[in-house]
Amino acid sequence: MDEHTLLVTIAVFVAVAAVALLIQAGFLFGIYRTAKTVEEHATRVIPKVEGLVTNSEAAVEEGRKQLSEISAKAHGILDVAHKQMETVDSFLTDAAGRARNQMERAELFLDDTMNRAQQTVSMVHSSVITPVKQINSLATGVRAALHYLVRRNQPSPDRATVDEEMFI
Repeated sequence: MDEHTLLVTIAVFVAVAAVALLIQAGFLFGIYRTAKTVEEHATRVIPKVEGLVTNSEAAVEEGRKQLSEISAKAHGILDVAHKQMETVDSFLTDAAGRARNQMERAELFLDDTMNRAQQTVSMVHSSVITPVKQINSLATGVRAALHYLVRRNQPSPDRATVDEEMFI
């Protein structure tokens, strides 16, 4: 290659490199402008975000306080409920014991009443019914004796028939 062609070629490459540098400079200028626009928007938004962060921190702190209060109240309620359950349990245990005692007393009373009723029935049977049966038996015997004595002299037709049939 001759010198002239070499110079033209180098000049073309230098021109291409210069155009490439100009394009890069344009891109860098565009990035700079975009960064400035983002910075301006961020500058406007930062106070709002800081206020939001401050409010959020305050809300979180208040929520923690309320949560601790609720937790303390819940523990208090659970303690009271536990004491109430113990009271109810002791009351039910006492009531069950008393009911058991009353049932035992009622059973003893019922057994005693049944024994007394049985003794009364035995006493009535031995002191009233047995003598009445004896008197009734005695009266039946006296009646039979009187009946025999009154009818002794007069044979009954049935008896005479029976006596005659025995000999036939």
